[in-house]
Amino acid sequence: MKKIIAAVLSCVMLFAFTPKTNAAENISLSAKAAVLIEAETGTIILAKNESQKLPMASTTKIMTTLLTLESGDLDKVYAVPDDALMTEGSSMGLCFGESVTKNELCYGMMLPSGNDAANTAALLISGSFESFAHRMNRRAAKIGMNNSNFVTPSGLHDEKHYSTAYDMALLTREALKNERFCEICRTKSIKLSSDGFQSDKYLSNTNRLLTKYQYCIGVKTGFTDEAGRCLVSAAEKDGVKLIAVTLNASDDWNDHIKMFETGFSCTKRVKPNNFTDKFSVGLVGGTSDSVKCRLSEAPMFTSVNGSLPDIAEKVFIPDFVYAPIMEGDEVGYVEYIAYGDVLCRRVIVADESCPYKTGDVKKSLYNSVIDMLKKLFE
Repeated sequence: MKKIIAAVLSCVMLFAFTPKTNAAENISLSAKAAVLIEAETGTIILAKNESQKLPMASTTKIMTTLLTLESGDLDKVYAVPDDALMTEGSSMGLCFGESVTKNELCYGMMLPSGNDAANTAALLISGSFESFAHRMNRRAAKIGMNNSNFVTPSGLHDEKHYSTAYDMALLTREALKNERFCEICRTKSIKLSSDGFQSDKYLSNTNRLLTKYQYCIGVKTGFTDEAGRCLVSAAEKDGVKLIAVTLNASDDWNDHIKMFETGFSCTKRVKPNNFTDKFSVGLVGGTSDSVKCRLSEAPMFTSVNGSLPDIAEKVFIPDFVYAPIMEGDEVGYVEYIAYGDVLCRRVIVADESCPYKTGDVKKSLYNSVIDMLKKLFE
């Protein structure tokens, strides 16, 4: 058995936990609260009342959709509960007696912001709105949303239902790690056809930023009289991914474009030169006692105002490998970690070829099997 060892090497860099650029003071935002973060590390780029507790309307459905995707059985067909349709506001058009999949519900939540879809998802997953709210708050606590409280799956107003711009950015950063969520939230329109529907569902995304801003990749709009216009969006340019949140903003589309343009002007993908890129691993049964190794690809990270956070590299390599080994063979990997999150992983490969040592009794398992097969077919 190979014993995997892990060596943690702390790489000290210019520390920048939550820098806020001076540019935040130079742009005017209509929002009562706003924040822009760099998605890779969660670093705050600019902010305005980012920790103020406010209603967040249908941006709540980011959490509901994430929990729905994480619940599994996404393509299983479920009967729509009658109680789910007893709601006001926006709808994906579900009708009494219809059946639906969780995947379809996610499109119904994220595109037309269907309250019927959110209610249906909550009842299917937890059996009651109260139980689903508990699930929402447990997930929020794991994400680090310390100033949020969820009551409804849809975001319809409740005095005890609130969040902050920063917490919503943290939620979105978590949700964007889910590939299906990313696919859904960037979809501009879709036609859902099913035998369970009385008629096809034609869904259009309420997020106009998907067409107004070329780098936008999602995420979710929201509005109630009490919350005002709320918007959570994400954009990606030249490998840099940013997340913007505005709560109670009269000009949210332009607020987000201003924030993104400011963010992209002070961020850049960089390749640090102070990480380990050469390794060595022991070799059994070869012409050498060890094999030189290297990273298959150099790691790159997003700097904010020219600074990177403290990043640790965690190296996973075996004590030894068996001959023969070919240049380019994978022998291990490295994880790059900041603030407890794995930013990326890079494979460690052999940087040279080492053949099997003829006559050595310590044959590799591979060669033993090959020899056995040769004898069988002789």
